[in-house]
Amino acid sequence: MIELPVISSPETRKRKPDWLRVKLPVGPEYAKVRKLVDNYKLHTICESGNCPNMGECWGAGTATFMILGNVCTRSCTFCAVATGRPTEYDMEEPKRVAEAIKLMGVKHAVITSVNRDELKDRGAEVWYQTVVETKKESPETTIETLIPDTKGNWDALYRMIEGKQEVVSHNMETVGRLYRIVRPQAKYERSLEQIRRIREAGMRTKTGIMLGIGETKEEVFKAMDDLAANGLMILTLGQYLQPTKMHLEVAEFIHPDMFEMYREEGLRRGLKYVESGPLVRSSYHAERHVNVPLD
Repeated sequence: MIELPVISSPETRKRKPDWLRVKLPVGPEYAKVRKLVDNYKLHTICESGNCPNMGECWGAGTATFMILGNVCTRSCTFCAVATGRPTEYDMEEPKRVAEAIKLMGVKHAVITSVNRDELKDRGAEVWYQTVVETKKESPETTIETLIPDTKGNWDALYRMIEGKQEVVSHNMETVGRLYRIVRPQAKYERSLEQIRRIREAGMRTKTGIMLGIGETKEEVFKAMDDLAANGLMILTLGQYLQPTKMHLEVAEFIHPDMFEMYREEGLRRGLKYVESGPLVRSSYHAERHVNVPLD
């Protein structure tokens, strides 16, 4: 019988080890980003996803913007973003995001979104316009787009990625065996195909996987092999942290030495760049990934 992760109770939740301690967000740069996000009525995955690096990234004057609202049509059991029927769809949002990025003066911007499965184009036009407007306002700024699963709508996928962003990311999140519990509305093979199609379109490909949900080393190695075979270039590996007591329990806190082993193993298996560590998230140090050669 396959053992799946479970929703935790206060009695079973594990105590965080010392290497997962983070500083509270403070400082003038953090306050500046906070004000811009509020004034332009923007969503950030930093907040919605309870990211542990928010203080560090905002303190450096950077943020990951989340477009197409703050309510997701998916019910992934690891994610803190609200699930429901979205009502927000604003074609002026691309301009607001572009203006905020310009005011922040960031050299590298990361843009992501909730899943909008109820939209025929999965929100692809807003995606495209956001990249185009950002490039127009800040031509020197490089862009990574962390795009959702298009459920096999490949026309939507191609529209999302034709704005000439430098990196296109789509997160696998976990190993194949755990998809039905971690990402119940997604399919492992379909996400692999999405990554393959992005690479075939000539883009830098990137994905992220959370560790500590109950996967085995062999399953992580197989995921690496599957990703390399489908054209993945950049992989991020980080520790899963339970956002609320209603979400999946942490099965294991992975030691930093294990993350280093996975980094070396990923490179050995053909990936071009592996960012691996307990506090690594898909957009952490994302500016480094623009330099990965396309050939």
